[in-house]
Amino acid sequence: MSDRPTPLADPRLLFDAAAGPRDIVVLGSTGSIGTQAIDLALRNPDRFRVTALSAAGGRVGLLAEQARRLRVATVAVAREDAVPALKEALGAAYGTSEPLPEILAGPDAATDLAASECHTVLNGITGSIGLAPTLAALRAGRTLALANKESLIVGGPLVKELAQPGQIIPVDSEHAALFQALAAGTRADVRRLVVTASGGPFRGRTRADLAKVTVQDALAHPTWAMGPVITVNSATLVNKGLEVIEAHLLYDIPFEQIEVVVHPQSYVHSMVEFTDGSTLAQATPPDMRGPIAIGIGWPERIPDAAPAFDWTKASTWEFFPLDNEAFPAVELARHVGALGGTAPAVFNAANEECVEAFLAGRLPFTAIMDTVSAVVDEHGTPDAGTSLTVQDVLEAEAWARARAQERAARAAVEAGA
Repeated sequence: MSDRPTPLADPRLLFDAAAGPRDIVVLGSTGSIGTQAIDLALRNPDRFRVTALSAAGGRVGLLAEQARRLRVATVAVAREDAVPALKEALGAAYGTSEPLPEILAGPDAATDLAASECHTVLNGITGSIGLAPTLAALRAGRTLALANKESLIVGGPLVKELAQPGQIIPVDSEHAALFQALAAGTRADVRRLVVTASGGPFRGRTRADLAKVTVQDALAHPTWAMGPVITVNSATLVNKGLEVIEAHLLYDIPFEQIEVVVHPQSYVHSMVEFTDGSTLAQATPPDMRGPIAIGIGWPERIPDAAPAFDWTKASTWEFFPLDNEAFPAVELARHVGALGGTAPAVFNAANEECVEAFLAGRLPFTAIMDTVSAVVDEHGTPDAGTSLTVQDVLEAEAWARARAQERAARAAVEAGA
């Protein structure tokens, strides 16, 4: 492995270590990642100074309050029609005696912020719209704390072309765990990466058992409180498939050396097995503030960023092999990851459309992955040696969404959904 290029995320490399408080731009500030990052920043003003915020525009009251508490210079919203409400909310939050922050609006607002002057950009945007800000931050030479997994899934080659060694620090709990464990050895020492999965609400069920599960069943996650799309992705294990692709891209480890194991308690967030037989596991109670703190603070650790275990209390940690027949998403993700090009974008977009159809009651649960697989097969193998562009990604996503909608509608009719 030592002759392969330097990986995107390497705990041994510091792209740009800053002295004093780090200036942070938070993209997706009103979402789960963004709000927890802001909590960390407010609790550690000697370490972090948030200079700008971006959000979609649906929660302008929260965005205005964040801006006031952090005294940011700029706020941005993707929805231009949210500007009047944002101005009103900012006026109410600041009062008449303080100048209001600059407002940016429109689909490119977050991308503009990502390229602005700062030390670290935390990309907590959800969806493939986070790709352009990721590329902008890398192009501008910022350290990128990456929580937007779609950036890597749909635009992996584009990200790899721009990123400098050590420039990306992952924020997903699984990849933050791998990042920390990899610090214990050289890349030549790594035998395999082990990504843990909670197993979702359907752990232990067969494919036949899953034929009649309901939306309510799929949304009853035993460990995490998440949005409906992410929760369904956990139920199908699509989320683990995406994380396998991410791990391959972030750490430059071959797919055959990346495994998924089911760990219902979600205490061990992932593991690295080394060639001497040692396995290092990163473990904390389920809480995203730890990975966020690694993302924006590395190589320093933020005291009391997240809760620790109480070792005076007994606990049981279990691990089970993944049932690929009942949950084929991981193997399909390996396949599209190996294909490369626009195949991962097709996989991701088709899945999003099928999950929406399932949540609306138009598609059975098992038909989600059946439909995604059919769309991936129809897409075929990308042309070898063809350079990927952002436009290629957007066109592939649009095609995949249209084909997934058509196939999902047909599957729903056949299943009587």
